[in-house]
Amino acid sequence: MWLTRSLGVALHPTSLPGGRLGPEAYAFVDWLAAAGVRWWQVLPLNPPDEFGSPYASTSAFACWPGLLADPGAAVAPSDLRAFERRHAYWIGDWVDYAGGDALAGQVRVEREWSALRAYAAQRGVRIVGDVPIYVARGGCDHTAHPELFLPGDVVAGAPPDPLNGEGQKWGNPLYDWEALAREGYRWWTERMRRVLGLVDVFRIDHFRGFAGYWTVPASAETAREGHWTPGPGAAVFRAAEAELGPLPVIAEDLGLITPDVQALRDELGFPGMVVLLWAFGGPADNPHRLEHHRVNQVVYTSTHDTDTLAGHFPGQEPWPLLELALSSRCALAVVPAQDVLELGSEARMNRPGEVGGNWSWRLEPGRLGPGEAARLRRAGEAAARV
Repeated sequence: MWLTRSLGVALHPTSLPGGRLGPEAYAFVDWLAAAGVRWWQVLPLNPPDEFGSPYASTSAFACWPGLLADPGAAVAPSDLRAFERRHAYWIGDWVDYAGGDALAGQVRVEREWSALRAYAAQRGVRIVGDVPIYVARGGCDHTAHPELFLPGDVVAGAPPDPLNGEGQKWGNPLYDWEALAREGYRWWTERMRRVLGLVDVFRIDHFRGFAGYWTVPASAETAREGHWTPGPGAAVFRAAEAELGPLPVIAEDLGLITPDVQALRDELGFPGMVVLLWAFGGPADNPHRLEHHRVNQVVYTSTHDTDTLAGHFPGQEPWPLLELALSSRCALAVVPAQDVLELGSEARMNRPGEVGGNWSWRLEPGRLGPGEAARLRRAGEAAARV
């Protein structure tokens, strides 16, 4: 079992000082090792959309060449052929969609990322990736496999909740789960195979959509007009397990979580998530309260979609809250780099519902130094996570 009592830090490569792989990424791995951190969590490595979001990518399989430290590196014909053999399921679709240097770009990303991942593993640091449940309308996957998606009269979204009275109309195409079942969920199995070639563990964003998903009429002005539709349940994951073995998955089970979502998560044995920001207040059965945490769970001080600790609790020292999260009985505790540095709202990664101004935060050069590593390591050791 991959999930043991340990410590993780979340930082997408675009938030490194230069926003790319290369020396700064290797230096960050060294910093993680010095801090006693076992897990480096990243956001999806796929090409972001025009606003910088990696959750609305044009491909569920391709990596973003914008991460490359050396985008002009030579690629031998034999490397191109070898990559095509290893990734035969999806690379042709991506080359047809992206054109130009698309194949060579994927070879370069695989080369740089694999070297960095191996370097991290040698230092005891593993990678947690991220898989968005949906794909972009008109993107490579939607274009290459239209038969796997419902017609465009309905789109993806989320229902109204206390934070958003109108709900959220995302606009992504919805899967035709019956069509996917007829092909044995091949597309999803290949997607998981791909991500496991890049990372050691992966979080599935909006996991609740596998139990039931919010279906919104494309003509609706808001998501309030949507309705629940039953999801495929465990069948998707059982099909993937039959080929790939046990799946090292973190289920993002935040938001409006109903008993069927919890039952599916527990049937599959996937750890869910809790967030310290939401641990204070609310009803007595608030799952984010420390007394309700479970061992088979991942606790986050904050996430890429929330404010930072310092921003959410102005006037309060954030470090004791970080230590409180580390004290949780959850096996894995993940701290965004912003919380390690006790940064405020100016360092927030994303504000859901706001189109512009997100995904652009970067570390200042040299900001994570030996002092910060030593402080985090002491906290991890005190919580028996190092």
